[in-house]
Amino acid sequence: MKNNSLSYSFLLIIHALIALAVFVLPFLSKIYALLIPIVGFYIVYVTKNKNNEVLLIVAYMVGVEVFLRMTGGNFNNEFVKVNVIFFMLLGMIYSNFSINSFVYWFFLILLIPGILVTSILPDFSTDIRKVLVFNLSGPVCLAICAIYTFKRRILFADLQNILVLMGLPVVTTAVYLFLYNPSVREVVTGTQSNFDTSGGFGPNQVSTILGLGMFIFFTQLILFSKSKKIMVLNGILLIFISYRAVVTFSRGGVITAVVMIIGLLFLLYYFSNAKGKGKFSLVFLLTGFMAMGIWTYSSLQTNGLINKRYANQDARGRVKKDRLGGREEVMDSEFKLFLDNPILGVGAGMGKKIRKVDLGVEVASHNEIFRMLSEHGLFGIFGLLLLLITPLILYMNNRQHLYFLSFYVFWLLTINHAAMRTAAPAFVYALALLSVEVKNPKRAENSED
Repeated sequence: MKNNSLSYSFLLIIHALIALAVFVLPFLSKIYALLIPIVGFYIVYVTKNKNNEVLLIVAYMVGVEVFLRMTGGNFNNEFVKVNVIFFMLLGMIYSNFSINSFVYWFFLILLIPGILVTSILPDFSTDIRKVLVFNLSGPVCLAICAIYTFKRRILFADLQNILVLMGLPVVTTAVYLFLYNPSVREVVTGTQSNFDTSGGFGPNQVSTILGLGMFIFFTQLILFSKSKKIMVLNGILLIFISYRAVVTFSRGGVITAVVMIIGLLFLLYYFSNAKGKGKFSLVFLLTGFMAMGIWTYSSLQTNGLINKRYANQDARGRVKKDRLGGREEVMDSEFKLFLDNPILGVGAGMGKKIRKVDLGVEVASHNEIFRMLSEHGLFGIFGLLLLLITPLILYMNNRQHLYFLSFYVFWLLTINHAAMRTAAPAFVYALALLSVEVKNPKRAENSED
């Protein structure tokens, strides 16, 4: 147990030092980005993926994606998604996949009509390949991840290891944000999303990954703190990451994290016996106390502006006309495009081009649901229904998956405010499809037929 505690603490220290090293020598971010898939491939090759090592590698890459983008380490915007797809396919080669995962192959087929519509458009000013990659890399990444994880047996403890591997780079991100902007009070002047507190990168994506980190270290705190020292350490990490998430002034990731935590507490309470339910009063009290403390400190550091942000007010306290930062207009235009093109849609990635004509600005969709409607039409609706319903059906016979509701909610809420810009919603959605067992199962096949 002591060795496990030391190794966990050591890994956290290493990842904090990575943030410091990249902050001092930014070119190291490129080397870091290059080393991860190389080392990952070596690990999978040596182990033959006997213990689902690809899930650990992919989890780490998902956790580090925003940090790499923030520090210029990504070789392109789809670098991590392409690597995620590669490792998942590699995992299938070594460990096969469930035949019943054909539903996600069908999802990929549903994307084809939208691709064909875009391909035949006589718009020679559009780089069709770039448009398709930008808009479809997320859905394709989700489908490939889902095919690999579909009903794949895994221990709950092993699932937590996957989360920890995803959480370690989030610690790196949070430490880097502190180094980039140690004094929040000095840079917060309004209630809009703040790039200074987000490492100079998109607050929406930073908030999303930090929100995921909030959930990860909350689970570490209440379920996997084996000693008082580790409990204190996890508590500090949770508070630190939560504070940095709040002060990005991007609400999506924080609200998603809160809903994920509520979902976990609900399932834990629901499936606990009478003795376990009695202990939950302490957990609820501790959670509420920490939340109040984080919010109060954030409010003091932002001179009360964070309160106005979540009340949808500007710096003077006036209520803003829109509640979603201008996204309502984009969603409205996408719904109109769907009504005008209900069968095939306007074509994958073409909504952005059409909005440039209609609205005078080329703005990408932040909502994957409305994007699927407008760009894929009826086929998009079928695809969305498949994604929404399949995990719920699987969960009926997978009640030991205590994180199911949290993972499902993360995917659903994230694609509504951040689309699928990063690989996080795709991978976390896929984790909801795992067949999780709390007790040690019989070590047989990794997947069902």
